[in-house]
Amino acid sequence: MPNIFIILLLSMFCVSHAHAQTYGVGSKVYTENVILGHLAAQSLEAAGFPAQHNEQLGGTRILWNALLGGSIDVYPEYTGTLLEEILPAAGINSREELVSVLAAQGVGITDNIGFNNTYALGMRRSQAQELGVVSISDLQAHPTLRYGFSNEFMERPDGWIGVSAEYGLAPDYVTGLEHALAYRGIASEDIDIIDLYSTDPEIAYYDLVALVDDREFFPDYDAVYVYRDDIPTEAVAALQRLAGTIDEARMMALNSQVQLDLRDDAQVASEFLRDTFAIEVTLANDTMWTRLWRNTIEHLQLVIISLGFAIVVAIPLGVLAAKFTRLEGLVLGGASILQTIPSLALLVLMIPLFGIGALPAIVAMFLYSLLPIVRNTHAGIKQIPAPMMESARALGLPNSLILRRIELPMAIPSILAGVKTSAVMNVGVATLGALIGAGGYGQPILTGIRLDNLSLILEGAIPAAVLALLVQWLFDALEKRLT
Repeated sequence: MPNIFIILLLSMFCVSHAHAQTYGVGSKVYTENVILGHLAAQSLEAAGFPAQHNEQLGGTRILWNALLGGSIDVYPEYTGTLLEEILPAAGINSREELVSVLAAQGVGITDNIGFNNTYALGMRRSQAQELGVVSISDLQAHPTLRYGFSNEFMERPDGWIGVSAEYGLAPDYVTGLEHALAYRGIASEDIDIIDLYSTDPEIAYYDLVALVDDREFFPDYDAVYVYRDDIPTEAVAALQRLAGTIDEARMMALNSQVQLDLRDDAQVASEFLRDTFAIEVTLANDTMWTRLWRNTIEHLQLVIISLGFAIVVAIPLGVLAAKFTRLEGLVLGGASILQTIPSLALLVLMIPLFGIGALPAIVAMFLYSLLPIVRNTHAGIKQIPAPMMESARALGLPNSLILRRIELPMAIPSILAGVKTSAVMNVGVATLGALIGAGGYGQPILTGIRLDNLSLILEGAIPAAVLALLVQWLFDALEKRLT
């Protein structure tokens, strides 16, 4: 058992430090930020700094905390977000003050990349003309309109919280959803008002209109890169050369190539660098089969390592709970509490402790796997017939031998059922690991949702379902063989 534990520990170490010598670039879950992330990573690579792009990591706070914690070194951000979401209490009134406040936290900032991607509220042009809605203030007269906002916009002070207070809006229906899916919702007339990014190509594609911000609530959201100030000055220069090179029209065109033409984000970024700076970036030939192989390896690593640690820890805990009445409630109760935490929340909670990548996902999945194994080990031992245990003790067998030769062998069916439950559950939970840079089958699912591409969603969903069935079949076969 100790040897297995050491092997698993070394495997976790290797997974978490596989890219320790590279510069980490992060990006949020929407297309524009992913493209800007690729541009940063490729520009760093061209300057001789190996870079790893951890794309689609989630919302602003995840990226910001990852930057401060050293899990990533740079990511694309917007000045309005820095002022209103990250540093609202600083009372910043100028760029010089912003630079100074960021520097105090060990963070640098580039000049404006060249465009302002501000928030706006949008609706179908035909509906706006029919209702006579031109500005956000006009919405006060139409409380029955249905609002659908991105989840981050719903919770931001410079988002729905602030704009609803500023304009006195109290609609009957407001819901949160993925930003890319909001466009499908408004096109199908399931919702009427959504939040827009001014460089979204879908605005023109779906014939939407951005309502006038007549009270000038939304600040400027100039696109920049924020970076840890301990990276080399040459690396900063590689980021700085992108400043002033992309205006609003060009960013919208880049977004359109990915979002509407379904071109690869990295390829679009490499063509921009080639056309703008004559920088040739060699990209790996990433076919569906190479992605499937890579995602399968990453997914199996997450599942096997987390499950291995869970088995090593949970079976002894289950034995302790069965043998010591005073520990029974503590062990089972503690494992039950961990199980009640939503899996996505548990993944996010691991980021401050372990950063981003495979390690926090493995730790979260390990904690989430404990209860079924602990509970079934406890139940399997408790259900052994009392006469059999009395006979063993009457023969004078020591407790350790009774445990090894009688209790654990007789509890094997119950223990295996718990391990099987944890394994199948981990296959599903591991897909969420992509939200914190762990890869696996969740990566194409996230990309497919972002691009509204069903084939990409199925590229991750079908293998995950097949793997879950294979795991269940494997444990069923193992249980039959051992019992």
